[in-house]
Amino acid sequence: MKYLDSIKGYFFGDQRSAKVAWNILFSFFIKGYAMLIQFALVPITLGYLDKFHYGIWLILSSILEWFSYFDIGVGHGLRNKLAEAIALDDLKTAKVFTSTAYALSTIIFCGFIFIFTIVNPFLDWGAILNVSPTESAELGKVAYMVFAFFCIRFILSLITSVIFANQDPAIRNFMGPLGSTISLIAIVLLSKHVAGSLFWIALIFSGAPLLVFLVASLILFNTRYKAIKPSIKFVDLSYSGKLMGLGVGFFIIQVSMLVLFSSANMVLTQLYGPEEVTVYNIANKYFTIGILINGIITLPYWSSFTEAYFKKDTQWIKASIKKLSLISLVLVGGQLILLLIADLVIDFWVGKDIVVPLMMKVMFTLYVVIQLLAVPYNIFINGVSKIRLQLYVAILSIVITIPLAIFFAKTLNIGPSGVVLAMICSTLPGGILWRIQYQKLIDGKATGIWNA
Repeated sequence: MKYLDSIKGYFFGDQRSAKVAWNILFSFFIKGYAMLIQFALVPITLGYLDKFHYGIWLILSSILEWFSYFDIGVGHGLRNKLAEAIALDDLKTAKVFTSTAYALSTIIFCGFIFIFTIVNPFLDWGAILNVSPTESAELGKVAYMVFAFFCIRFILSLITSVIFANQDPAIRNFMGPLGSTISLIAIVLLSKHVAGSLFWIALIFSGAPLLVFLVASLILFNTRYKAIKPSIKFVDLSYSGKLMGLGVGFFIIQVSMLVLFSSANMVLTQLYGPEEVTVYNIANKYFTIGILINGIITLPYWSSFTEAYFKKDTQWIKASIKKLSLISLVLVGGQLILLLIADLVIDFWVGKDIVVPLMMKVMFTLYVVIQLLAVPYNIFINGVSKIRLQLYVAILSIVITIPLAIFFAKTLNIGPSGVVLAMICSTLPGGILWRIQYQKLIDGKATGIWNA
């Protein structure tokens, strides 16, 4: 009984820790379900389309995902500034930040839709995706639909920043699997009545999350977050600098992550064709399970670190980092087990047609291990908005990732696994630097770039 009480005290000791812990526990149930749905979607979608067209969808969606990051980091800026306002119980300022963020995102993404409407007819999607020219016209229609849906979705997705700022990540974690469930049901029904169609797959995967964000926004802003509900009356563009000053840094960091992941699809399709994109993405989905689990645990701490650092509660921060680091080590052990059983699981999951090379499996494992060990410190740094160093590392990553991927894959003849090796080279510096920066910040010795 004493042992159970000590565990309860370790994780649920104070009010802030208790809120984080309950969010994590609830998120585990939801995310566990979400992972099952996501894994189920792969063979079902592959069965409805085929390896080639599934690869096309992955490439197309990853290209269009680029535009989602051109909110200049408004979402991340809102998250931190809103958390600060809530910590001070300044709901009027919180409402101004929320209203202004929605206004900025609407202007930005409606502008993108207008520009894409003009540009899209001139794009040769057949050449971009390295497929037959006869498919270019159809791909153009699909691309426009998906792009428009993405833009609307990323306006509505600001609700997630509001959720995280209020330290309610379990609510956000419920939204993802809900959208995936809608997609799964729709594809199963579609496969019984309609022949394989890239258009319908694009419509389902683009429309389902949009619907979830819309319904969630309507419900939450009229109930739980009514006090900070966005309003035209509270839009104050003079607050744009506060949102976007911090947001621009997050924006560049986001772009580096985008280059890291989405560029892999483009490099692979240009060098090896859409089929290799399918292999890479299945391997990526399997080996990053540890990162998904770690995300469930660490993301609730982001806004809690903001509050604790703002209130100078360094003891709580140290204790939390210690817990998160221990969890990361446990997940590293789990990652090694995933490597050993990879062939059996992937064969059972998607069949024998998808074969992941040993080199790619090893590279993905190493990449995930680096990420797992770095995440606790990275979450703290993001929460306290000391991201200048992270910004410079992100710029370096943007510059070197694609050239390295081509160099390793083609020049050194490593093959598709070279793309993952490039990802390792891009993330390793951060894995070392974030821990050093955390220590300097927590010891009160951070100066210059370490404290910016």
